[in-house]
Amino acid sequence: MGKLTVHALRVVLVVVLAGTVFVQVMMVWALATDPEDGALPLTPLRVITILGMASAQVALVCVWRLVTMVRRGTVFSHAAFRYVDVMTGAIVAAALVWFAVTAVNAPGQRDDPGVTVIMGGVGVAILGVALIVRVLRTLLAQAVTRDGEAARLRAELDEVI
Repeated sequence: MGKLTVHALRVVLVVVLAGTVFVQVMMVWALATDPEDGALPLTPLRVITILGMASAQVALVCVWRLVTMVRRGTVFSHAAFRYVDVMTGAIVAAALVWFAVTAVNAPGQRDDPGVTVIMGGVGVAILGVALIVRVLRTLLAQAVTRDGEAARLRAELDEVI
């Protein structure tokens, strides 16, 4: 991966992470202030939003770590599996949070149930992303195995020479 690509990806990750942290802090502050001072009521949707952003932040940190491993040339190691597994879990958590948003929103959509169906479809699509990451993890496992085999064969060849 080129330096420009890595820097561009890191800029995007920092902007998204900073944005979600800012929104979370502002929401928690608004929920924690005195109700007489105009605090927001604690609603399920606000709690779900904070949790959803946390799952996105976990995935962003995992992507950052994996990009760092790519730059160092260490991504084809067993250490990468931890980040891929955590990222998969964060994406599944995001899907569950989205399904919770859909359930909270559904009663207000009785006149237009298509919105709820579309939201459910988005949740399924998010789960699809988790499955894609799972497939990519399998490819990573195969690459790690092949890299280990190649290192072993190189060592044997060095002994022969």
